[in-house]
Amino acid sequence: MKSLEPGFIERQPIPPELVKTIRLLGEYMGKEALFKEQSPQVLETLRQAAIIQSTESSTRIEGITAPPERIKALVEKKTTPTNRSEQEIAGYRDVLNIIHANAREMPFTPNIVLQLHRDLYKFMPDERGRWKNTNNEIIEKRPDGSIVVRFQPVPAHQTPEAMKTLHDRFNTLWDEGRYDPLLLIPAYLLDFLCIHPFRDGNGRIARLITLWLLYRAGLEVGRYIGLEKIVEDTRESYYGSLAQASHGWHEAKHTLLPWWEYFLGVMLLGAYREFERRTGVITTAHGAKTEQVLIAFEKLPPHFHYADLARACPNVSRPTIKRVLGRLRQEGKVECVKPGRDAVWKKRGS
Repeated sequence: MKSLEPGFIERQPIPPELVKTIRLLGEYMGKEALFKEQSPQVLETLRQAAIIQSTESSTRIEGITAPPERIKALVEKKTTPTNRSEQEIAGYRDVLNIIHANAREMPFTPNIVLQLHRDLYKFMPDERGRWKNTNNEIIEKRPDGSIVVRFQPVPAHQTPEAMKTLHDRFNTLWDEGRYDPLLLIPAYLLDFLCIHPFRDGNGRIARLITLWLLYRAGLEVGRYIGLEKIVEDTRESYYGSLAQASHGWHEAKHTLLPWWEYFLGVMLLGAYREFERRTGVITTAHGAKTEQVLIAFEKLPPHFHYADLARACPNVSRPTIKRVLGRLRQEGKVECVKPGRDAVWKKRGS
């Protein structure tokens, strides 16, 4: 709540480089909206991969690992967790899906944060969905095995009130619209991590809240690119910027700039650049357009026109669509019930 005290953000320096980053993010948001309209099948491919990537990276950051094939099966709900690591992976998967589906409608309150924490640990008997009841410390394990306390969070007995104050201040500033959401969101997250409200799971909940708030601000890149993977790949910068920004936090003498620069310039801009790169790769890769037609076909009703499939695949040529339909007919999955320019097709078994 220290970063959201009245007048605090106004006192923070915003250099030209940060202004440029915010402008670039706005441009990427526009590209994202256009791509969503023109190539939904490409984005569906990215969305499916991002869920697995997000779950794997966020849990791995916390030292929770499992074989890739087990993670994929857990994320796709083709198996049940068999040990603690897999229970934590399955919990993260479920909260991630909740946010992807409901972020814009969920009220941003401390009670919903508690519910997300409860669901994160729902496969385990741990204390869940409750604020910490003992004080905790943010520590650093050095290569020689020694442990250094990097930050002393808010004491346990002050945590409920601190979280209430944090949300009250954030929601007030959000509703007033005085500040760009791209400045408010990382400010909230820094305060959340400095409060460290849970006994365990603070980092994962913070990353889930990141996705939640970005959705509310209209930035959907986290649906297609695992933000957690960006954090994992830049872990040193992530922790370094948090350490710099949290220095003096208890006295409200800290600076948001290092954390803003990481959050906006490294993580978020990095995610959009990866989004741009991967959409280019996917749309030009061998076999990708065939995959787009197949995904679009699965979403069509039992009876459909050739034009319906063509509209769903605007960047795929007519010969490719015809070739895929011919293959599906040979496989007995579809039949043409009305030939010609306005051809009507029927899915077999429908």
